[in-house]
Amino acid sequence: MYRSHVLICGGTGCTSSGSQKVRERLAEELKAKGLENEIKIVQTGCFGLCALGPVMIVYPEGTFYSRVTENDIPEIVEEHLLKGRIVTRLEYKEGAEITEPGKNVSLNDTNFYKSQLRVALRNCGVINPENIDEYIARDGYMALGKVLTEMKPEDVIQVLLDSGLRGRGGAGFPTGMKWKFARAYDNDQKYVCCNADEGDPGAFMDRSVLEGDPHVVLEAMTIAGYTIGASQGYIYVRAEYPIAVKRLQIAIKQAREYGLLGDNILGTGFKFDIDLRLGAGAFVCGEETALMTSIEGNRGEPRPRPPFPAEKGLFQKPSILNNVETWANIPQIILKGADWFASMGTEKSKGTKVFALGGKITHTGLVEIPMGTPLRKVIEEIGGGIPNGKKFKAAQTGGPSGGCIPAEHFDVPIDYDNLIAIGSMMGSGGLIVMDEDNCMVDIAKFFLQFTVDESCGKCTPCRIGTKRLLEMLEKITKGQGTLEDLDKMEELCYYIKANALCGLGQTAPNPVLSTLRYFRDEYIAHVVDKRCPAGVCKHLLKFVVNKEKCIGCGLCMRNCPANAITRTDYIAPGHKLASVEIDPEKCVKCGVCMGNCKFKAISKQ
Repeated sequence: MYRSHVLICGGTGCTSSGSQKVRERLAEELKAKGLENEIKIVQTGCFGLCALGPVMIVYPEGTFYSRVTENDIPEIVEEHLLKGRIVTRLEYKEGAEITEPGKNVSLNDTNFYKSQLRVALRNCGVINPENIDEYIARDGYMALGKVLTEMKPEDVIQVLLDSGLRGRGGAGFPTGMKWKFARAYDNDQKYVCCNADEGDPGAFMDRSVLEGDPHVVLEAMTIAGYTIGASQGYIYVRAEYPIAVKRLQIAIKQAREYGLLGDNILGTGFKFDIDLRLGAGAFVCGEETALMTSIEGNRGEPRPRPPFPAEKGLFQKPSILNNVETWANIPQIILKGADWFASMGTEKSKGTKVFALGGKITHTGLVEIPMGTPLRKVIEEIGGGIPNGKKFKAAQTGGPSGGCIPAEHFDVPIDYDNLIAIGSMMGSGGLIVMDEDNCMVDIAKFFLQFTVDESCGKCTPCRIGTKRLLEMLEKITKGQGTLEDLDKMEELCYYIKANALCGLGQTAPNPVLSTLRYFRDEYIAHVVDKRCPAGVCKHLLKFVVNKEKCIGCGLCMRNCPANAITRTDYIAPGHKLASVEIDPEKCVKCGVCMGNCKFKAISKQ
């Protein structure tokens, strides 16, 4: 028995911040103090507060340490683990209600966690993802046992239908309906697929589930295999997720050793196995038919539908495909019942949703909230608001396939239907926050550049149409656009949506349409006034010197990479002062001068 457990995040975010070195140093210090048999180190998945990594939690106190370095370890061991005194300088307190001086602050005391409800993420940051016994200790594989011994396939489908679970990959199609269609087709072979090819910029929800709780995906896929009559499953995971790939490999090996994958699972005679397939990072392979084509060993391009995968999917056999977050909900629905899951969320969007918070937000990280939670609550309470006193301008949901939610819809309850109604979409769960310093024309251009690069080129509306859209946006951000271009862009957007082959092309115009809808005044400023209100678009920028503030120190001049700044004299009333001037012809709009000026004498217009 251990008297203390030290949980250290082993997710990608904290690993990149040095959590592995922290873990190794802690093991060395514990051994040096003779504490290795009293205190257990547990490597976990993501806790959610990614910007605060490396994160460490000490139990049974529940003390939450943030931004821990290997040099902090001796103090933590000496003071906390030996003497029982919390190292307050490392303790995270922001957003926590501290009613007594010196009170221990736990993770659940923080505003970041108070409004969350963790279902898909319930084991992330709690268990060692590389230890199957810890997953089993948290009711792991009990849902599979219940399904194989107590339920018929039709019963499983009915539970999913009654729960109201919709696909978390973006489209929101009812999961139970998808499984029902696949079961209805007779064939000698069927397949179960997991979409772990998370490609949206700023999205890391599925990666975190795989890194923190890989067995939940294996269990859910095995349940699906039993339900639709499949014996083989594939997890299509991008190769850029090395930690997730490693933990999936470990989990599959462990599940096979425990008889939870392979032949005669749990002695029931049911046969099902899972293999990994690594994606090369093509965004289009997030589309179900392109993903299946890639698993087959072919170039990842979408296929026309119908027939849908439930009839002819992988290797032309009946198949189902769900994304990681969808799978992560299923074991809990089986164990706790459809009514439990349906009690969360809204009428048409049940359960919870995981979001990756990024952009201009205080608490960058991973959150899981009940469907219907207002956007304002997510950003201001959970996310800690916009840093540096800036104003909220918009939130981008759904990545390149989604749209921007403006400040006028700050209180919109987040669910599938509400987001579609205001011109956005749920998507897989990326939520990028923007403030007053963001240019919405530039944001639309950024996402369209991504789509143009990722288009597979199979259909003309996507291959050519998105390229023409991007050209018009580039023209506008250079101050060369016309009002006629805005009308042409809108017309082209609707043409692409109506004629593109797959979901990538059909949703590619969404960022343009939503910014035209809510921020047309910014487009008009670029076109008519030849200026960027946010001061982002370089071709429309001009850096000017306030000569009354400038003292002529020359710091900007010495750091200018284009030699565009020269010293001059400024005649003030009764005084002759040194100053500088910026040559607009030589200026490359890099902003180095403004960043180096200690007197805030340089501004952009």
